[in-house]
Amino acid sequence: MSERTDTRQAIVEAAAELLGEGGAAAMTTRGVAERAGVQAPTIYRLFGDKDGLLEAVAEHVLHTFVTAKTAGLAAAQAAGDHLLEDFRSGWRRQVEFGLAHPAVFAMMVERGTSSAAVRAGRDVLAARVHRLAAAGLLQVPEPRAVDLVHATATGAIQALLSTPPDDRDPGLAEAMMEAALAAVLVPGAKDRADSGPAGDPAVAAAVALRALVPGLDVLSAAERALLAQWLDRVAYGRTSPDS
Repeated sequence: MSERTDTRQAIVEAAAELLGEGGAAAMTTRGVAERAGVQAPTIYRLFGDKDGLLEAVAEHVLHTFVTAKTAGLAAAQAAGDHLLEDFRSGWRRQVEFGLAHPAVFAMMVERGTSSAAVRAGRDVLAARVHRLAAAGLLQVPEPRAVDLVHATATGAIQALLSTPPDDRDPGLAEAMMEAALAAVLVPGAKDRADSGPAGDPAVAAAVALRALVPGLDVLSAAERALLAQWLDRVAYGRTSPDS
């Protein structure tokens, strides 16, 4: 790496440490400069201002977190871990991350998919949802399940962050997770003793097969596209998720 790149990385890592230790208030330009061993003007030259530095730090922290999430998913797939427990573990790690890094979480919400790390994190969620779909456990199409779970997790974190730590409901995030799962899973998937409406087996079957369509090499690309369109019609009740 170049000297400029090394200096930039040192500043970002120093700022991330201060952010983790004391939040955004602790990430002062002077404090970052001292910890990184640089002069304050260097920070302004490389990042423009404190907001520019915070954005770089948020992306760095997010990238580190998402890299760990991706590795965790790969390990779960290789070990054949229980699908729902893997999903719950991923949810809990996301909530823990949001509560531990409120400034980074706020930037995640603000920047959305314009952040490469946010997009990568959403890809991990989509992969976990895909595993559920392929196992025939979803009663809604994959994109809808991803959106619902993402929105519920984000809402849980925001609700907890808006409440003083001593007043937070420790069971809120778990309750919202289970509500999200109940909304996207076929009845009885969480617990075979569950009672309730039977749901639509045709939709569940369509969602499961739709998850496998990209790998059906026995069909041509045109045939896979047509099959996907038919399955989307069954799952969504319309031609495609966007129509």
